[in-house]
Amino acid sequence: MVTAPAIYNGQVQSLPTFSPMPLARVLAPFDSPDWLFELKYDGFRALAYINGNVKLVSRRGHVYKSFPRLCSALAEHIRVDSAVLDGEIVCLDSAGRSQFKQLLFRRGNPCFAAFDLLWLNGEDMRGLALTERKRRLKRILSRKKVSPVLYVNHILGGGTKLFEAVCAADLEGIVAKPKRSTYHFTPEQTCWLKIKNANYSQVEGRNELFEARS
Repeated sequence: MVTAPAIYNGQVQSLPTFSPMPLARVLAPFDSPDWLFELKYDGFRALAYINGNVKLVSRRGHVYKSFPRLCSALAEHIRVDSAVLDGEIVCLDSAGRSQFKQLLFRRGNPCFAAFDLLWLNGEDMRGLALTERKRRLKRILSRKKVSPVLYVNHILGGGTKLFEAVCAADLEGIVAKPKRSTYHFTPEQTCWLKIKNANYSQVEGRNELFEARS
């Protein structure tokens, strides 16, 4: 495990670097009291390393260089000594819907949609149940109406109706997670599941978008 300097209660500590939990795709939504369900935001997956300043790291371990304003804003709005958050860099319209083209071409105002807490003030959160990690995450995020960080809410048990609503609104899909799961991917523990909207309009021409940017 690679570590980076962190300061907690005036003491220099190590801030670990993590690998994000993987997502496996399934074709159909489902209901289960043992699972929670979240909106799948359409953006760039990132871990936010907060230690006085903020570093956003992709799922492949690359540091994002083109979001300096977002990093500065996150440092101002998340009041912690050190933390590592899992989330998605997104651009949203006035209705809160992801606008991937705006994000890709850096034309919008990005924000960070946070859905998990891996590390907080020198303590490893990954061994806690997901619902407890999300509870602690919500407590450290800004409650201002206008903020660069968004807490990703969830519902318990009812993935089918949420997916239907997501498709009706032309959103990308949903993510299903075992509510008692830790942040460890092992053969004994189910990973997170993504269920995508097959008719999502922003998928059309996406390969061409990446080619245009390259």
